[in-house]
Amino acid sequence: MISDKMQKELNEQVNKEFYSAYMYLAMSAYCNTIGLPGFAHWMRLQYEEENMHVTRMYDYILNQGGEIHLKAIEEPPTEYGTPIEVFEQTLEHEQFITKSIHKLMSLAVQETDYATQTFLQWYVTEQVEEEANVNDILLPLRMVGEDKSGLMLIDQQLSGRAVPTPPPEN
Repeated sequence: MISDKMQKELNEQVNKEFYSAYMYLAMSAYCNTIGLPGFAHWMRLQYEEENMHVTRMYDYILNQGGEIHLKAIEEPPTEYGTPIEVFEQTLEHEQFITKSIHKLMSLAVQETDYATQTFLQWYVTEQVEEEANVNDILLPLRMVGEDKSGLMLIDQQLSGRAVPTPPPEN
């Protein structure tokens, strides 16, 4: 059983994860619009991965006897600038999510909620991976800048991203 405060905070995180998915879907559409189908593919798979994160957290709340309180999802932007700006915004967003997960973990520690600490550890590890993946794309993007042939090469590489693996069951 989770506390009322933990339930409220987890529900807030569900909303943030839904927004993440929504934002990545908008970024995918934007990348398609500017003629970068590989970038669009990467963002579309990121959208799918975020949906898996939402489902995992949703199920955890229910499995712990909590209630789900879904809120409106904020509308994401429709334009993101250059490909570098797209991934800089992606990194900024992932850093925001990391801080939010850390805040949840701190609450779980404060409440000596060992089940939620164990559950959240997967997200802590996942966020390290998320930020590293974005940084791995940003580095070559910054090196090529606006060079069209370099962008096309990176676009081709991003089109090879595999479908995300579902997270473990709660």
